[in-house]
Amino acid sequence: MSESILDIYKRLYRAYGPQCWWPADGPFEMMVGAILTQNTAWRNVEKAIENLKVAGVLCPEGLRDLLEPDLARLIYPSGYYNVKAKKLKAFARYVGDTYQDDLDVMASVPLSVLRDELLTVYGIGEETADDILLYALSKPVFVVDAFTKRLFYRLGVTNKIGKYREYQGLFERSLSPSVALFGEYHALIVHHTKHVCRKIQPLCGSCSLLRICPLGRRNVMCETPDFE
Repeated sequence: MSESILDIYKRLYRAYGPQCWWPADGPFEMMVGAILTQNTAWRNVEKAIENLKVAGVLCPEGLRDLLEPDLARLIYPSGYYNVKAKKLKAFARYVGDTYQDDLDVMASVPLSVLRDELLTVYGIGEETADDILLYALSKPVFVVDAFTKRLFYRLGVTNKIGKYREYQGLFERSLSPSVALFGEYHALIVHHTKHVCRKIQPLCGSCSLLRICPLGRRNVMCETPDFE
């Protein structure tokens, strides 16, 4: 299984090259982006983050001091802005109360301890927590999302749509713990599933994983006319 997981990564990397994730100016911006990107496209997150920058509040203290309705207006482009304003306020309080806004101290905490802490913060689920851990705090944890589940179910690597920790365990058992590898792999999965292995009408004929994808091969065979 470990060879299969690594082979998929190599095929994706050859097809697309490095993705240079996470796009942000510093760790705290990455953390904010991880919260804002819930249930929305990244282009909308970028607009919301730019609003926070222009307002001069893209820092833990700035988010804490801002009134919640004012914060909601700034992050309006990200969608679900009232709920996300509550989440950002809760996260900023956590960073202040627990680490006095010192992200270097936060990053020094062991992975398992930090993950458990993050999951107690309002609005932080497993995927968001792991985005923060991997991309903002350089912790070797594999991020699982709906794109990951879709791709590996179609590839036949998993035989069901499993739980988050089941998928995460599959990757973390199969790969050496590496921040660079985990981050690049997740980014490649997202790119591939957005542009090729789409939820509706996947482009199987142009897929770099076609040779190892049973669903893709069946789809291509159905699309090929039989001239015999």
